[in-house]
Amino acid sequence: MRGFLFREGLLGWENRRTGVGRTFLALLVLSGLATGCRHGELRGNVYSKSGVRYLIGQLPTNWQPASLKDNDLAWTARDTGHWIALNSTCDSYQDAPLSVLTQHLLMGFTERQLIEQETVPLDGREALRSHYQAKLDGVPTELLLAVMKKNGCIYDFTYVSPAGRFAEKLVDFEQFLRGFRTEAP
Repeated sequence: MRGFLFREGLLGWENRRTGVGRTFLALLVLSGLATGCRHGELRGNVYSKSGVRYLIGQLPTNWQPASLKDNDLAWTARDTGHWIALNSTCDSYQDAPLSVLTQHLLMGFTERQLIEQETVPLDGREALRSHYQAKLDGVPTELLLAVMKKNGCIYDFTYVSPAGRFAEKLVDFEQFLRGFRTEAP
């Protein structure tokens, strides 16, 4: 299944008062690093796995690597509840429109409200960029999704923020996207 942010990834701000989120995040990061759950490898700003290789933009040091199921790479911003994730799917590639692929990323979210959607250039191709407000398990969130198809692969970029804090880390996500480039595997 193509990557989307799983429900547990948002507990960091759902249970902020109890401290459960920080504990969960620490366990999540440690378990992900210890088990090597990624199927690829990130060296510097270059990620590679079977059949795919890409460069990513640099994130500021306040972003901590995390592991999210069904994503190549993910980071969380310390103490804010923001997430950035990236996934590439080259096996079982579906040649569906970008709008349909975007809807796959919204599975599990309710009360979805599209704020803005536009086609933008990304690594020499068209990407569909979609800003949503939605709820996950009743928790209000804001999302910015970018979906692109290139050379037989689908690339999903996800930025998730707590409601009302969307702009806080948006520049970091934009920098991350600007640095994205595919390379021959």
